[in-house]
Amino acid sequence: MATQTVTMDSFRETIADNDIVLLDFWAEWCGPCRSFAPVFEKASEDHADVVFGKIDTEDQRELAGGFGITSIPTLAAFREGILVFSQPGALPAPALEQVITAVKGLDMDDVRKQIAEQQAAGDAQD
Repeated sequence: MATQTVTMDSFRETIADNDIVLLDFWAEWCGPCRSFAPVFEKASEDHADVVFGKIDTEDQRELAGGFGITSIPTLAAFREGILVFSQPGALPAPALEQVITAVKGLDMDDVRKQIAEQQAAGDAQD
């Protein structure tokens, strides 16, 4: 599956309607973004079960701002609608493959339990 463009209009639907979504926050003027693009594209062809989205930070400033993007490229990974990974920097192909494998291998019941515990701890401090 090829990469797809993600915008404010398609973001929520993309995350909600797919089990695993990887997002590449990028800009055309960014050299490391241009270097990472073929790595991201190749991974999208190798993993048809994952949605690979690209968010142009120049065109989608509100979306990038909502994520607090201060450095590009930034890779974000969602599993079952939950942000499970976010890291700036152009990853080499083996590192991107590790991220994909790790996201696929997550025990989402455990992830949801950890989130609930963190929220409960935060509520207890209030």
